[in-house]
Amino acid sequence: MNRLSWLNALPDAEAQAELRSCCGSTRWTREVAEARPFASVEELLEVADGVWWSLDNEDWLEAFRAHPRIGERKPAAGGATGTERWSAQEQSGMQRSQEEVRAALARGNQEYEDRFGHIFLVCATGKSGEEMLAILQERLGNDPEPELLVAAEEQRKITHLRLEKLLRS
Repeated sequence: MNRLSWLNALPDAEAQAELRSCCGSTRWTREVAEARPFASVEELLEVADGVWWSLDNEDWLEAFRAHPRIGERKPAAGGATGTERWSAQEQSGMQRSQEEVRAALARGNQEYEDRFGHIFLVCATGKSGEEMLAILQERLGNDPEPELLVAAEEQRKITHLRLEKLLRS
């Protein structure tokens, strides 16, 4: 059985738990699980996007809380379990970063949270610590409303990567 067939065949509660490892929004996981069965991975990704962009700000913030801060391993608060390994892989560029970059990211994370009220979210896959720091510093200049949309788009990218990982694992 391929992994898409496996996801399609899961009972709702189990499908939602699996999908929660990809996106921490309760409403997103419920609505995507309810949209099964999917004929293809492309259809799954299209539905995932459609549901994501139909959510409200609180649903997005719930998803953001499931992520660790850049440079950390544990979610900021109330995050989904079982995604630590994926987060570590996604943030692997931090492993090569100098201590001053790590310290600047920690300070920047706090400044970002103070300014916007949620964690700094970036699709970290393939990015170095220095690149993530530069993105953070640039985004600190955004106004709150457009920044929420930028963070939501980053979450959407992360969700795509994680759905693909879920279907490969």
